[in-house]
Amino acid sequence: MTHEHPEHKAPVTAQEWDARYDTEHIWSGNPNGALVAEASSLTPGSALDVGCGEGADAVWLAQRGWSVTGVDVSTVAVERARTAADAAGVEVRWLVQGFLDAPFIDFDLVSAQYPAIPKVGDHEVELHFAQAVKPGGLLMFVHHVMDDGPHGFDPADYVMPGDIAQYFAHAGWDFLVDEVRERRVSGGAGAHHSQDRVIVMRRPM
Repeated sequence: MTHEHPEHKAPVTAQEWDARYDTEHIWSGNPNGALVAEASSLTPGSALDVGCGEGADAVWLAQRGWSVTGVDVSTVAVERARTAADAAGVEVRWLVQGFLDAPFIDFDLVSAQYPAIPKVGDHEVELHFAQAVKPGGLLMFVHHVMDDGPHGFDPADYVMPGDIAQYFAHAGWDFLVDEVRERRVSGGAGAHHSQDRVIVMRRPM
């Protein structure tokens, strides 16, 4: 995830993410608002939570009948997510790995909420997202609208909503949502961000 305060350097490696998570809970513990708004009315199926962090989104989906796989590079984050799922009495398949470490295939919903995925090769990240969604399935990609101030990282080095929108428009996906929304979050490391860009797309059959 990239909820970085300006004075923090964004983690990159698994070890750096473990160190980032090692002291205390980072996020609010609540599911992300855009996911709740867009997925509440969906028929449950299989879901992939990319960069699942401490597991709030994955747990929320599992509580609503989804078969969920949560993936994150941080062992500390995934263990915290596993504890949250156990406390909620739901089952989630947890994977400690990077999103690009292995292919994901045929999910009804792929959710990427504020992912911190560096750009690699010739649209390799976008190709992985495309492969992960089954025909007729949905990809939801949400990220903060970045101002021109310091972030501790260069947003141009990461896959952002503009990259996703451009790639999937050329690929012929059906855009159901592509808009900037006000963000009102009172707790967690991302609370200082005020706007998100929300993209929801359907893969052609």
